[in-house]
Amino acid sequence: MAAYSGRQRTLREKLAILADAAKYDASCASSGTAKRNAKALGGLGSTEGSGICHAYAPDGRCISLLKLLLTNKCIFDCAYCVNRVSSSVEREAFQPQEVVDLTLSFYRRNYIEGLFLSSGIVRSSDYTMEQLVSVARMLRQDHRFHGYIHLKTIPDASPELIEEAGRYADRLSINIELPTMSGLETLAPEKSARTIKGSMAAVRTQIDASRERTRHVRRRPKAFAPAGQSTQMIVGADGASDVTILTTAKTLYTSYDLRRVYYSAFSPIPDSSSALPPTAPPLVREHRLYQADWLTRFYGFELDDLEDAAPGGMLDLDVDPKLAWALVHREKFPVDVNRAPRELLLRVPGLGVKAVKSILRTRPHKRLRLEDLSRLTPTARKALPFIELEGWRPTRLLDTDTLRSRFVKPPRQLDLFAAA
Repeated sequence: MAAYSGRQRTLREKLAILADAAKYDASCASSGTAKRNAKALGGLGSTEGSGICHAYAPDGRCISLLKLLLTNKCIFDCAYCVNRVSSSVEREAFQPQEVVDLTLSFYRRNYIEGLFLSSGIVRSSDYTMEQLVSVARMLRQDHRFHGYIHLKTIPDASPELIEEAGRYADRLSINIELPTMSGLETLAPEKSARTIKGSMAAVRTQIDASRERTRHVRRRPKAFAPAGQSTQMIVGADGASDVTILTTAKTLYTSYDLRRVYYSAFSPIPDSSSALPPTAPPLVREHRLYQADWLTRFYGFELDDLEDAAPGGMLDLDVDPKLAWALVHREKFPVDVNRAPRELLLRVPGLGVKAVKSILRTRPHKRLRLEDLSRLTPTARKALPFIELEGWRPTRLLDTDTLRSRFVKPPRQLDLFAAA
């Protein structure tokens, strides 16, 4: 561990260390919770507004969250974690009251609308979970804070603590860490995939029970974790392919009714284990996984479809997965925009869910022309080789390699995008 001078750090210095330590946790979107507003309920905070933002909801709203670790001290030695017990990083810890004071101070200055709080594990899982819960308890009960709270749940913590966390937090998340059990056993032998999944199952049971109670009573009781639960997987720390990662994600969505699976590209850390790769995966790989995840959840794609366009189990880094699928299945195009069913329109590169909805809403009233499509979606040009409309049909069928080359960004642009 890093040498410590013995001087008591100021709150600002602690904040610098523990906010920076939280940057590796990607799962902090604040979508899906119940709407609450202090004007109606009294107290402080809201889940409805927007401000200086660092997280994005699926509807495009920016949500500002104070994102912290309660402490970056940890008794575990996970090879991929910068805060592992054998790491030489600076260590610090907040007292629960300090996190409460920071949250209220940042909220009153209109910097944030909620709190995302995680922690290294100190003393024991129960001790750490009690500290996390106490922050949420004080905010809700002592200060009547109605803003968004996301708590990272410690898998080994007692069911009673997890149940209490769900009463105060909008969302709970339990990190699955790695996509395969073998990867977890190799890189984080102190953690158990069975324990993690057992905790996920317990949280789902509580959420389902809360929803069932709400359906059968006139006066709604407080929901358990109304924004559901999420998880995070590290990408590129082990040898798991993209298809393996997406298969694990699909199982997690189905088994535990997760709101989101977050993908976090592995970042090399100081004094890292020889079991880890020496370099980080391309950031665009993380981006492609999110795109593929979206296709399976909202576009009707199956894992087999993605595997068709992922040679060796790896998604194409040069083009998005929907376009990669379309290039493999040229026989299904061009699609007649004025006749095709919704399921087929959603397979067309350049047509998103909103664009398809607009197309279907417009078709009963007129036959769509190219200028109509351009008004409905800004990415109409991308769709042109794959569609036909009134007055438009691709004049010649380009071979797949030539067509693909038209969509591949020059390396300079790709590097700039990845860095952003």
